[in-house]
Amino acid sequence: MLKDYIADNEARMLEELFSLIRIPSISAKPEHHDDMLACAERWRQLLLAAGADEAMVMPSKGNPIVVAQKTVDPAAQTVLVYGHYDVMPAEPLELWHNPPFEPTIHDGRIWARGADDDKGQSFIQVKAFEYLVRHNLLTTNVKFLFEGEEEIGSPSLEDFCREHKELLKADVILVSDTSMLGADLPSLTTGLRGLAYWEIEVTGPNRDLHSGHFGGAVDNPINVLCRMLSRVVDNDGRITVPGFYDDVEEVSQAERDMIAHIPFDEEKYKATIGVKALAGEKGYSTLERNSCRPSFDVCGIWGGYTGEGSKTVLPSKAYAKVSCRLVPHQDHHKISQLFADYIRSIAPDTVQVQVTPMHGGQGYVCPITLPAYRAAEAGFEKAFGKKPLAVRRGGSIPIISTFEQVLGIKTVLMGFGLESNAIHSPNENMPLDILRKGIEAVVEFYLALERETKTAQPPRA
Repeated sequence: MLKDYIADNEARMLEELFSLIRIPSISAKPEHHDDMLACAERWRQLLLAAGADEAMVMPSKGNPIVVAQKTVDPAAQTVLVYGHYDVMPAEPLELWHNPPFEPTIHDGRIWARGADDDKGQSFIQVKAFEYLVRHNLLTTNVKFLFEGEEEIGSPSLEDFCREHKELLKADVILVSDTSMLGADLPSLTTGLRGLAYWEIEVTGPNRDLHSGHFGGAVDNPINVLCRMLSRVVDNDGRITVPGFYDDVEEVSQAERDMIAHIPFDEEKYKATIGVKALAGEKGYSTLERNSCRPSFDVCGIWGGYTGEGSKTVLPSKAYAKVSCRLVPHQDHHKISQLFADYIRSIAPDTVQVQVTPMHGGQGYVCPITLPAYRAAEAGFEKAFGKKPLAVRRGGSIPIISTFEQVLGIKTVLMGFGLESNAIHSPNENMPLDILRKGIEAVVEFYLALERETKTAQPPRA
């Protein structure tokens, strides 16, 4: 019945999705302000058409936020669906096979910016909701929260959540903005790493100096910066900042065993990224290192002369942008201060060092015993024919932990992205088959949620 509904309505559905994709809602560029408004309004229209009782475009400190809801029974549980309608810039445009905001279908895929992240994945949620409403199958209240600033760090959403806690009240949050291990290997994201990010400025002499006249007598800020950064990680791959590991929760042996059973070809992994060997914290596997252990990286470093030709200069200043991926229970504010204190403590008297925190976010873990998680498992099993693997991811979605802190609600990350979908890159795409299976999986999620919730409740005395 569902497959027939999707087939009968696919042309309409795709045109609705394309109407969203054609709007270049790029939050990073101020000149797209009107496009953000237009995209929010288009989502409002589509949510009403899908069966929402009401849908509103609400102001925030930044781009508008779309809120919609459907109440089937005030006593029933409520699912809050989160997504974002902003997209990354499309540059470099010359690498696209077709214009990024003119969606096309070929090779069984939709090609366009936002086809996956996150218009396509949010659309999966809305079309599943539409099917349930039209066939009187919805037994759960549903709310939608679509923001327009996720790609720039969601700077307005936390305040919006604090101001509208009653409006956003729910039992669980459902998000489709993550990925699977593969089209034939469904998976549910159970954890995300947090993030802390800094810019470091090292100042030596009051001006650039002639390296022949001053070299060997005056400390070079670039040399100093490199020396300091080299001390942040030891030979065993552990971060040396005092107190850094105080709140790191060791992954249980049961979860490590589960990670070890995830299909992973290390040789293929190395070949794909063009390296001969891997590195990381001693005592942990590659999949553990990039998902449930902290890490430190220099994201950029510059200073002195970098133009064409040579210039023998001892620079006045050197800079670096650095980040740490954090694990759940590591507070990014605490880590930010510990790191800044450490860098200043190892700086020699020959230079002045300034450490500026840029941004950060907390990590997140979803309990696999949560009824909504088990309902998501049932959804994947129904649509993909196999039980999804539980996988922690190395990336960060800071707003997920904010939801838990501000709204007090756990989130289930039911994403359908694939590595081949090339999000944030030229030629972003979404397989039509995954779009269809995603709708089926979300429909089954709602059908299973009530059953799983009742199973989890203790019997009455």
